[in-house]
Amino acid sequence: MSEKGSLTGKVAIVTGSARNIGRETAQAIAADGASLVINAVQDQDAADAVAAEITAGGGQAIACLCDVTDRKGVDAMVQASVDAFGSVDIVVCNASARGQKAFTEMSHKEYRRVIDISLDGAFHLVQASVPYMIEKGWGRIVTLGGISWHIGTPGRVNNLVAKSGLVGFTRGLATEFADRNITANCVSPGHIDTVRPASAGKHPPTMKMAPVGRLGEPSEVASMVRYLCQPEAAYITGQTLHVNGGMYLGS
Repeated sequence: MSEKGSLTGKVAIVTGSARNIGRETAQAIAADGASLVINAVQDQDAADAVAAEITAGGGQAIACLCDVTDRKGVDAMVQASVDAFGSVDIVVCNASARGQKAFTEMSHKEYRRVIDISLDGAFHLVQASVPYMIEKGWGRIVTLGGISWHIGTPGRVNNLVAKSGLVGFTRGLATEFADRNITANCVSPGHIDTVRPASAGKHPPTMKMAPVGRLGEPSEVASMVRYLCQPEAAYITGQTLHVNGGMYLGS
């Protein structure tokens, strides 16, 4: 892992960073010297708390509430980053929604909600941020996928569609901006021990334990995201990096 300070002078926006994987990711990137924009959709106190933790540790961070499906809101968040820190160099598209419902019982609204947060949210954030990366000739884009669409999970068609779409989205960005020194990669977590809101439903009834014999920690996913943001990760782009304890070995 790179020594502290490797991202000094860089500015990162991490969506859905008030808790769980997003929170750990924001703190990990801040530990390397980057300035952070902490994002939540409605929990101002939680977002402020993460920003305060980073500031207390000697870093720089602001909190910004924003629904990532709202382009005006995303544009305002990116502008807040520019106003506070001068630019945007790193974006981590972590905001997502989960649920557990049989396909035959799923409404189109429930189907679209999950897809819109993951796919439209990533589209809005990257499109609003990438001009700053192009101007500086350096950038890192990381999306958060998931193991479900690789192995198939009942009751989560909307989530599987969203996460598989993110992989295509990421590969397209990787090829389009490769000559601008901008990388784009997807980190795909396995079953992670996170705090789940009631709206996310229970863990899938078919969920099995990974070969390592435990759930993953949010910090373990954050470590992979953190590495992909490093200067020395410049030759890694268009990839899906799995953090799943051996549950899915790729193909």
